[in-house]
Amino acid sequence: MALSISAVVLLAIVVFLLIRKSGLKGGHAVVCALLGFYLASSSIAPSISNLTTNVAGMIGSLKF
Repeated sequence: MALSISAVVLLAIVVFLLIRKSGLKGGHAVVCALLGFYLASSSIAPSISNLTTNVAGMIGSLKF
């Protein structure tokens, strides 16, 4: 069964778990979110998008 989940939802869950279990402070999470917004508007954004698309494609093609 294939399950598709948004990367934003997945990353939000990871951040939530890091805040709750690993001692990540809320301020640190805000700084990480701001970094993401600034990266999205930078010239490196297309490269990051291509990288994540390729990694997701490789993971999706794995057969168990």
